[in-house]
Amino acid sequence: MPCRHILVTGAASGIGLATAQHLAAAGAERLVLVDVDAAALARVALPCPIRALAGDVADEHFWDEAAADLAGIDGAVVNAGVAGAGPIADLSFAEWRRILGVNLDGAFLTLRAAMRAMTGGGAIVATASAAGIKAEAGVAAYGASKAALIHLVKVAAKEGAANRIRVNAIAPAGVETPVWDAIPMFAERVAAVGRDAAFAELAVLATPLGRYAKAEEIAAQIGFLLSDAAALITGACLVSDGGYTL
Repeated sequence: MPCRHILVTGAASGIGLATAQHLAAAGAERLVLVDVDAAALARVALPCPIRALAGDVADEHFWDEAAADLAGIDGAVVNAGVAGAGPIADLSFAEWRRILGVNLDGAFLTLRAAMRAMTGGGAIVATASAAGIKAEAGVAAYGASKAALIHLVKVAAKEGAANRIRVNAIAPAGVETPVWDAIPMFAERVAAVGRDAAFAELAVLATPLGRYAKAEEIAAQIGFLLSDAAALITGACLVSDGGYTL
């Protein structure tokens, strides 16, 4: 793994936490972990030095303050995100802005901060979603934010190439993470049948392979995109969706 000093956002839970754990186990020398949940972030313990920064990725001032902590990074995982659902006709502008604010504005600010800090080249992976590729009713804000993120990654890859910065995205479909808790339909099924059974029901309906990913599986794929094994991969979107987008 070439990246040794790595930024991970949304690092207190889900894919972000699993990625931080994977990178630490793979030999990372230092991780800068960012999450809006200060209490959860404080509980993260890893077998390598970490710098924990509690803050909102969509706050430009936060990234200005974090610049010194990012000095010398050679890897970044642009992962922080929120979910939400609702038909366009019923969606409030405040909810639209909430989702776009974190998932797109926050991703842009994270990406910009990482690219500024990578004076010696590096690799960046952004967590997109299959929802940014396949249209589904009820997820306009989330899907639009992830579709825009995929294109942002492609532009960043073109701009970063001259400075030896690779930029890629990963687009999972269903992943068993806490982000699902924000979706009323899922919460209703959890109340009715339990969390594991709710995930199993959704996976059978949505994916040809019949299961959702574990956060640890997506983390390993992010690790691959940061590694020397992916040295010629940039501007790509790795779709890891169990066949959902077929």
